[in-house]
Amino acid sequence: MLFDPTYIVVLPAIIFALIAQLMVKSTFNKYSKEKNEHGYTAKEIARRILDENGLHNVQIEYVSGNLTDHYDPSANVIRLSDTVYNSTSVAAIGVAAHEVGHAIQHAQGYSPIKIRQAIIPITQIGSNLAVPLVLLGMLFSALEWLIPVGIFLYTGVVLFQAVTLPVEFNASSRALKTLDDNVILYKGEIKMAKKVLTAAAMTYVAAMFSSLMSLLRLILLANRGRRR
Repeated sequence: MLFDPTYIVVLPAIIFALIAQLMVKSTFNKYSKEKNEHGYTAKEIARRILDENGLHNVQIEYVSGNLTDHYDPSANVIRLSDTVYNSTSVAAIGVAAHEVGHAIQHAQGYSPIKIRQAIIPITQIGSNLAVPLVLLGMLFSALEWLIPVGIFLYTGVVLFQAVTLPVEFNASSRALKTLDDNVILYKGEIKMAKKVLTAAAMTYVAAMFSSLMSLLRLILLANRGRRR
């Protein structure tokens, strides 16, 4: 399988993902040098937006790492990373506001995020078992029925990535609107924050593309196995 020609199908997705990651890092690094004129820290802004939305019970914690920021719905906690937590940059504030957007989505019962949460178990099973099941079905004729099962499970991964896109874009839209409406950032700073969040969104587009290409590869493998 090391030299399997079907790998060429996922090669564009790998390249796209690498480019997206480089864009995020370069864009964030560029605008992390731009300090907001009010002098707010990302943590302060996150707390302010949460409180204004009645989410006093959502805590904000520090997490180590670079751009490891996330909202944890199970713990009801927003975790901000080294480069965001106490930073006053427009990049950091954009990222923090984006994570608050996720907390607001959960609080308001935003439909796509509820769907995403519901299919996480299927996604975990599919990402771990899909390829082994397809390969087993190809190797043993008695287990050929495992091939469509593996492909079906992997569609859960694709569905998860598809639902993730509106969730992430909506969180960024909420963040930018809040920062603008409350004059937390000025117009020029909003544009900078938008560039950071747009670059971050491309990583989710890349993940969606990657999952689609991986599904296509599984289908190609299955068809090739049946022809043998």
